[in-house]
Amino acid sequence: MTAISKDDPVLVCEAVDRHFGGVHALRGVSVSVGRGEIFGLVGPNGSGKTTLVNAITGFYPPQKGRILFEGRRINGLKPYRIAESGIARTFQNVALFRGMSVLDNILMGRHIFMRPNPLASLFYWWWAQREEITHRRKVEEVIDLLQLESVRDEHVDVIPLGLQKRVELARALSAEPRMLVLDEPMAGMNQEEKEYMVRFILDAQEALGLTVLIIEHHMDVVTAMCERVLVLNNGEAIAEGPAREAIAHPQVVEAYIGRARDAG
Repeated sequence: MTAISKDDPVLVCEAVDRHFGGVHALRGVSVSVGRGEIFGLVGPNGSGKTTLVNAITGFYPPQKGRILFEGRRINGLKPYRIAESGIARTFQNVALFRGMSVLDNILMGRHIFMRPNPLASLFYWWWAQREEITHRRKVEEVIDLLQLESVRDEHVDVIPLGLQKRVELARALSAEPRMLVLDEPMAGMNQEEKEYMVRFILDAQEALGLTVLIIEHHMDVVTAMCERVLVLNNGEAIAEGPAREAIAHPQVVEAYIGRARDAG
């Protein structure tokens, strides 16, 4: 295997196409994300953002093109294999396990490291207990990082949406990813909750050395967090570059608010 330089992009999408019947959701989309970068994916509703994320994470593999993570082709791998390779994600709609506590939900993020083993069960006190302690220790570190100590034993059903989103972020982080994919992590939040979430994402990115790909509709969040963005519209890339410059591109403005009518 070819050695990967620290300067090589972590994620590369090359001419990615994806269609669903007669709907062409992605049309030859190419993008690269650098190591340690916070990269934004923006565009109007239905532009193909979530489809691209689903292609990257294995839920809807592209019919054409290639997706490389740390130099290795990952399109065609099952989602759990992609998770094992070092990519974790959150979802636009909160996907927590109802009826379970905050702590148990975060522990579920460790499932990629868990291997059923009858011998481990038989010799629990010597073998399985050590593994369980290791998982607990990692989860406690994430709980501390995201300041979830006060709700750790609460059921996720009864905590506010802003905290539920933070628990979902914690579950993703407990998988020890090298790349974090966030699908609208601020959706449904008030301004205070958004500010908290921005801070926790930035703290996690810095503390853990993560690369972050984020879909977000709130442009104030995008310009505050993202170094670069890719703008999609109707499944095509229409702008890419520094966040403020890309968002101000005439094609992007037109995609969001429509073409200005000619005077007279």
